[in-house]
Amino acid sequence: MRYLGVCLVLFAALTLNVLSSYAIGNKPNTGRTFNYSLFQDTTKNKKLPEQDSLRIDSLAQIKSKTLYNKLAGGVKKETKDLSLFPAISLQQNLKGNYAGLYVQEPSGEPGSIQNMFIRGAPMPLLSKKDLYDAQPLVVLDGIPLVREHPFAFDTQQFDFNRIGPATNLLAGIDLNNIASIEVLKDLASTSIYGPRGVNGVIVLTSKTAAGKYRSISFNSYIGMVQKPFVNTINGKYENEFRQRFYDLYTTNGRYSDDEEYPVYLSDSLNNVYSGKSDWTDLYYKNALIYGVNFSLAGGTDRANFRFALGNTKSEGVADQTGLDRYSATFNINMRPTKWLLFSTMINANRLNRDRNKSLRDRFAQINYFPDLSAPLPPNKDYYASYLQEYQKGFDDNKTNTIQGYAKLEGTFGKFKVVSSFNADYSEGYRDIFYARTLLQGNSYASNYYGFSQRLMMDNKVTYDLNLNKIHDFHFEVGQSMQWDIYKYNNAYAYKGVNDYIKINLLQSDPNLPNYLTPLAFPRELSYRFVDKTEDNLLSFYGKADYSFSDKYFVSAILRLDGSSNAQPTSRWFYSPTLSAAWNVKNEFLKDSRLVDDLVLRASVGRMGRPFSYDNYAQGPQYTASVGYTGNLTVPGYNAFGVLTRTYQFGWVGYGVPWSYSDQINIGADASMLKNRLHVSVDLYSKTEKNQLIGIPAFAEYGYKQSIESGMSVNNMGIDLTISGQVIAKSKFSWNSALNFNHNSNELKALPRGLDQLVVGNRFLKVGQPVDQYWLLVNNGIYASDAEVPVVNGQKLKYKGIPLKAGDPRWQDQNGDNTIDDNDKVLKGHSLPTVAGGFDNNFKYGNWSLGTSLYFNLGRKLINQEMANRFDFVNREGNTDITSVKEITFWEKRGDYTKYPLYNPWSTVIPYRADQDLFLENASFLKLRQVSLGYELGNLLKKKNIKISKFFVYGSVSNIFTITPYTGQDPELVSYDGIDTGYGQPIPRTYTVGVKMEL
Repeated sequence: MRYLGVCLVLFAALTLNVLSSYAIGNKPNTGRTFNYSLFQDTTKNKKLPEQDSLRIDSLAQIKSKTLYNKLAGGVKKETKDLSLFPAISLQQNLKGNYAGLYVQEPSGEPGSIQNMFIRGAPMPLLSKKDLYDAQPLVVLDGIPLVREHPFAFDTQQFDFNRIGPATNLLAGIDLNNIASIEVLKDLASTSIYGPRGVNGVIVLTSKTAAGKYRSISFNSYIGMVQKPFVNTINGKYENEFRQRFYDLYTTNGRYSDDEEYPVYLSDSLNNVYSGKSDWTDLYYKNALIYGVNFSLAGGTDRANFRFALGNTKSEGVADQTGLDRYSATFNINMRPTKWLLFSTMINANRLNRDRNKSLRDRFAQINYFPDLSAPLPPNKDYYASYLQEYQKGFDDNKTNTIQGYAKLEGTFGKFKVVSSFNADYSEGYRDIFYARTLLQGNSYASNYYGFSQRLMMDNKVTYDLNLNKIHDFHFEVGQSMQWDIYKYNNAYAYKGVNDYIKINLLQSDPNLPNYLTPLAFPRELSYRFVDKTEDNLLSFYGKADYSFSDKYFVSAILRLDGSSNAQPTSRWFYSPTLSAAWNVKNEFLKDSRLVDDLVLRASVGRMGRPFSYDNYAQGPQYTASVGYTGNLTVPGYNAFGVLTRTYQFGWVGYGVPWSYSDQINIGADASMLKNRLHVSVDLYSKTEKNQLIGIPAFAEYGYKQSIESGMSVNNMGIDLTISGQVIAKSKFSWNSALNFNHNSNELKALPRGLDQLVVGNRFLKVGQPVDQYWLLVNNGIYASDAEVPVVNGQKLKYKGIPLKAGDPRWQDQNGDNTIDDNDKVLKGHSLPTVAGGFDNNFKYGNWSLGTSLYFNLGRKLINQEMANRFDFVNREGNTDITSVKEITFWEKRGDYTKYPLYNPWSTVIPYRADQDLFLENASFLKLRQVSLGYELGNLLKKKNIKISKFFVYGSVSNIFTITPYTGQDPELVSYDGIDTGYGQPIPRTYTVGVKMEL
């Protein structure tokens, strides 16, 4: 609640500023006209100058031509200010700008995957599959965009990165081509998009010409990302760090007598490890970023078009990473007759991504671990020679995306018929070659090709009726068919003839019997995997909207959706939604000068949640596969895969019903003080029911789990958005906006009526949040054996091991004189309880200044990087993923003084990560951007230069972070709330740019 108090104080301050400035007689800026009525058509509003960075987040700005959207709880925002931010992905642009939308950026590596959640996570995030199922739908000009399916993780031993390019497909959206972004959160607005939009919908609307119009625009920026300052260490520092433990827990305090002490640290005269630590200039760098977008638009009332080309390059600040995007978009509208409109759009992108060279990601990709007894040296010369070995090979990542639609719209009196065909296709290639010098004499090559494809046919008929200018009706019936296909081919091979043969080609003709036979590498060391999954969705819906005297509004929608991923006995799901609104302004306050708009609204409904995997569709099933390196081998017969049960996936029975979401939303929108102050608030509750989860079962038949229906999770909270013109004089204006979301979640039910369930390192308990950590409570250290509690002559034990001096004081929660999983408690939240942004924009004459703050509160994370650092005994020299040490091992991170000096040789593993010793407060406040701009257009017009806009600007991004977290950055954390130290820094960025329009 203290976090809510902080936000309410900001709200009060903003409101008082507006009220005080209004009281002393400030007048609204007469240079622009706003109509913030929720029920006003957008065509009646004047367009803001694009250079104006005014950010209005109020729901009262939602202006739609249909009554249905008038009832919705969404936020629509012009992108003129968002395009000033030098982001490469849509998620980076949206972060902190919309109440209820939380964006995770686990790495600053350009083009890497980022996550979005609207009003919390609908399920426990136990794997990348759950993460996929929790993402909102992104719609570009009516096209529901496809994403990379996580089914490829079934063939992987680790889930760090999906095989293939693993590139963020939303990085293919150039915001210079986007006119507006709308975030839809409740069923009143999302139900029209069907089950795909059950997690919320982000609607992107492209710029397009309209009417008699001609425009040439040029937008460009160039900038630099600044390399971070880091404290480096070497072998001498590491020896001094470890010496403290030897002094305490060895008889002579000498690690040289320890046969297991690592060789790379044992020789203090070895300059490779104990000399200069000067590797940082080869890893971190000041890097170039730039973007350019050119567009041409024009036409008449009968036909118009817009064409745009763009190129954006975003280099990473670390490990020579980067993303290069080439984009082209074209849309055209033609009206051959008065009653017929034809529209089409094509948006194409090419994404070239330079990925990181981290050892962990490389070993996880190739399923091969070389000798890990010595890490990369911190010496610059030796690290440079290591990087030189990469030049003998390559890691090419290419992604092509294309979206398009063709739409016919016919108007026949009060009837309107719309038919459209939508397509979204993305394909990725990753070709790899690692020289033998990187893998102890074994070269490696792999080739990946995969695609995700979505085709959609959408048809709808609408009818509008007005009776006596009081009763407004809108009826709509629609039908859509959606076909999704996901496929990949992946082949890899070891131990090539030499380093000059760098490819692992496959026979290209599928009609040949040796279709999958590699050409370049020995067959006995070659592996390949091919997989494909399909998902079809057929939908029908009917909708009716009613408005009475512009005071009362009611809308109802009923959907029928059939999914191929549902079982035959449960193919179809009915989804009803009802919403209503009351215009209090028109009812009681028509003559009020204080209140310009006041609307109360509510919605309630149910939406089906489709299964993303086709494994659930047929109940118990078989699969055919062959073994591949790093995974279990399925027995074959004469080199052919045999039918086996899907033991790794789990048992799926019959009678699995649809999952669904029950949602209720109550909201209010208000505009006051001559539209100077706008407030929007939403209270919501979302309950996800009949969700699937794996229950440990059927081990006697070879299965690890039974996938069963019955899990229920509730998210409830509040969205608040406040925006206002604090000062609105003719020469000087100050606009301010605050948005935040408070969300809490609770597990309501588990299958079979279970009260609790352990899944891996997660503990799910009915009545508790699903994003908490399951941890031992640490109360310090036992300084002597005498301090260890004794009950009935038995010392306190950890899973049967007596505790002694140097071990942690773990709290015995149940008093059974044994520390085990029964003593773990649920603590913290991996998702923020409060998140939002606070923006201020100032304008003086032609000058404009903008600031943007972003905050997360109530969020904690596990600092596993620090746990690994202290647990050096168990992570030294093993041939597994936990023993990998990157070059950043020689970087001083965190606060070492806050951790007790436990005995690292203790068999209880004192520095295990599943204890609250490493649970840290990850709340933060970031000054995300400061921008300064000047409009030259007015000056050029005085000189008879025909230019409507010439805006120049400079900006600084990611300026500072205020946080109690002692690690690298509280944002650089994976979806499970664990900071492994692998997220590349989100850099400070300096840019200068120009936005010009003729």
